[in-house]
Amino acid sequence: MQRIFSGIQPSGIPQLGNYLGALRNWVALQEGHECIYCVVDLHAITQWQDPRELARQTRELAASLLACGIDAERHVLFAQSTVHAHVRLAWIFNCVARMGWLNRMTQFKDKAGRDRENVSTGLFVYPNLMAADILAYKATRVPVGDDQRQHLELANDIAQKFNHDYGVAFFPTIEPVIQGVAARVMSLRDGTKKMSKSDPSEQSRINLTDDADTIAQKIRRAKTDPEPLPSEVVGLDGRPEARNLVGIYAALAGLDLQGVLIEHGGKGFGAFKEALAALLVARLAPIAAETRRWLADPGAVDGVLRAGAARAAAIAEPIVDEAERLVGFLKP
Repeated sequence: MQRIFSGIQPSGIPQLGNYLGALRNWVALQEGHECIYCVVDLHAITQWQDPRELARQTRELAASLLACGIDAERHVLFAQSTVHAHVRLAWIFNCVARMGWLNRMTQFKDKAGRDRENVSTGLFVYPNLMAADILAYKATRVPVGDDQRQHLELANDIAQKFNHDYGVAFFPTIEPVIQGVAARVMSLRDGTKKMSKSDPSEQSRINLTDDADTIAQKIRRAKTDPEPLPSEVVGLDGRPEARNLVGIYAALAGLDLQGVLIEHGGKGFGAFKEALAALLVARLAPIAAETRRWLADPGAVDGVLRAGAARAAAIAEPIVDEAERLVGFLKP
């Protein structure tokens, strides 16, 4: 059985884009794989975090993952900082990776912008820690979106260089698991921008704990255009907001875009938005209720994370011990 690793930064309660783009795929991947899922709080502090907020958001995200269907008994769920093997291997990878490799990382350039001299060094070496996250478990499959593919390629480069430098076949090749339909959900206010929790407008996103009235209100207010829905997918070209709403419906209903248009093509957005809101409520209401149940008992969430950390460490520590021995570190 292949081992999957994936992590998500602790930004509190996830939004619809997180769910459709990643979390529901994590749940599906539990069948037929050994899954290790991680709240990556070490990655989060590459940008300054309020300590209390970081702790709260880590717990909220863990509760949401459990509510979405992550099975923490059959698989592993933990907070990254609680398994020290990650940082031990990351330091080795800091010494294996080349500056030129990291300088080519487009995500660093995007996040740093013109102020590269003032961003944290952690942001620069972020991809080395990501490689360590995966390879500390010798995971062979990683679900990724478009923005992480380059990092996964770098992780394979690091693994290959380590193997070459030390004359071993120690770290495996990592295979990307490409996300499915509607992996990229756009803002409800601007169909050209990704749905994000950092958007100052609450109306731009659906949070997984939004109640039925809030969901309906946000969908009714979602930006559209004056034309009815087309009957063919080509009719969505140049209509980013229409394509986004149709894509969300398709992902929730298990249809492709054409299937949605067969059902709703020719209708105005008023009727379509009502159908979309009802579908969202049906899918998200159980997740919202289960998230609230977990958050009502924070000790239970912490207990799941502690147990997951112990199981994760039991896998990663021997692997990283051996990597350190290969490097030449004296081991007790």
